[in-house]
Amino acid sequence: MEKIAVDINDLTVAYKFKPVLWDIDLQIPEGVMMAIVGPNGAGKSTLIKAVLKILKPLAGKVTLLGKPYQKVRSKIGYVPQKGSVDWDFPTTVADVVLMGTYGKLGWIRRPGLTERELADSAIEKVGLSAFANRQISQLSGGQQQRVFLARALVQQAEVYFMDEPFQGVDATTEKAIVRILKELKDKGKTVIVVHHDLQTVTEYFDWVTFLNVRKIASGPAYQVFNEKNLELTYGTKLAISV
Repeated sequence: MEKIAVDINDLTVAYKFKPVLWDIDLQIPEGVMMAIVGPNGAGKSTLIKAVLKILKPLAGKVTLLGKPYQKVRSKIGYVPQKGSVDWDFPTTVADVVLMGTYGKLGWIRRPGLTERELADSAIEKVGLSAFANRQISQLSGGQQQRVFLARALVQQAEVYFMDEPFQGVDATTEKAIVRILKELKDKGKTVIVVHHDLQTVTEYFDWVTFLNVRKIASGPAYQVFNEKNLELTYGTKLAISV
């Protein structure tokens, strides 16, 4: 029997009494690389934020790796949307990536040699070693996205949530990020990505969840990524080869 990484039951989230997510039941197995797809306003980012307790749901229960989020925080990595970050904050690439070690250290201990080596390794992995001492405000959009991917990598998490990691990046950066995410999956990690490019879903992901306020479908990509679910989710026929 497969282990469940994320177990969501009866989750409902509303903004000013308007439901953004309605009665979501979703079980995500460990070790999959899953895309969350749906139109704008479907609740994709909201789903991640509710799971991570950034937003408070109206109702529902969520467990991660069989436990409440607070009990497994150090095992969860999160890459937020690029637009939600203050890029003018005066800090360097190395400092941002090092922040990814704080969850395991707690607030008392300071990062030591081990943590700095982890950070250096993650920065190298995302191809930013030459920019380690650069202010984050001086980076391109693709480079900024790589910084937050490196910060997530140093957490050495079991489950990774990524909110549109390919937004505003060039094709080279996108391929580099996909390669790193697939390496995580190959190590048994669970990777959950809010994704908007339907053309690359089956190329990048082995599991898909269709979302439009309600869950439309979820499962292995080869089973659920089809014309019927695309039409149910987007409300129209799409010129996508499936």
